[in-house]
Amino acid sequence: MCTVTFLPKGASSYILTSNRDETPKRAAHVPQAYEVHGKEVFFPKDPLAGGTWVATDKKQFTLCLLNGAFEKHHHKPPYKLSRGIMLLDFFKYSNVQRFVDQYDFGGIEPFTLILIEDKGNLSATELVWDENNLHVKSLDATQPHIWSSSTLYPEAVRAERRHWFKLWLETHDTFVQQEIIDFHKTGGKGDEWNDFVMNREGKVQTVSVTSIEKDSDYNMVYEDLLS
Repeated sequence: MCTVTFLPKGASSYILTSNRDETPKRAAHVPQAYEVHGKEVFFPKDPLAGGTWVATDKKQFTLCLLNGAFEKHHHKPPYKLSRGIMLLDFFKYSNVQRFVDQYDFGGIEPFTLILIEDKGNLSATELVWDENNLHVKSLDATQPHIWSSSTLYPEAVRAERRHWFKLWLETHDTFVQQEIIDFHKTGGKGDEWNDFVMNREGKVQTVSVTSIEKDSDYNMVYEDLLS
């Protein structure tokens, strides 16, 4: 939930890949199908809160969550509910606009939520909740994007990571799922604190990589980096 890339592959094809940076004690269940608000949704489950950081219904929507808004915030529990549950609550709604208009984000810790929608042509939306306001931004779904969590990476580091991604893009005319997964596992400069696969003295580290490719069908790859 802390490093995310989006790669477009055509009018309705894409690859979304996420590195989860978390305490290694907070392992997740491997992805499988769950019934969520009457819909079949595929995601790796966080056993602590029951939510997730990445999910797809393999029909129309793929969502990915990052902790934090624009800058690092002060952690002020208790919060109303887990951000990972909020992500799953999206599937109560028929479209992004209804979720934006009707969901009560008050009392939730700051987050950034990426929503990819396929209705024949791709659309992408970024929601940023800063504890007081919801910032809604339409993204260009024909262009690659990268995000890094503001709770772990200050702006200077986020900018450096955008540069690594830019260099990778310059050597890739076509996008292959395994190649972007490999980049998520090797990107960086040998800095354990800030590389794509990070480790901060075992307290917080990259515990998994999840990649969802939508082409003629959906393919979800999940790699547990701890085991």
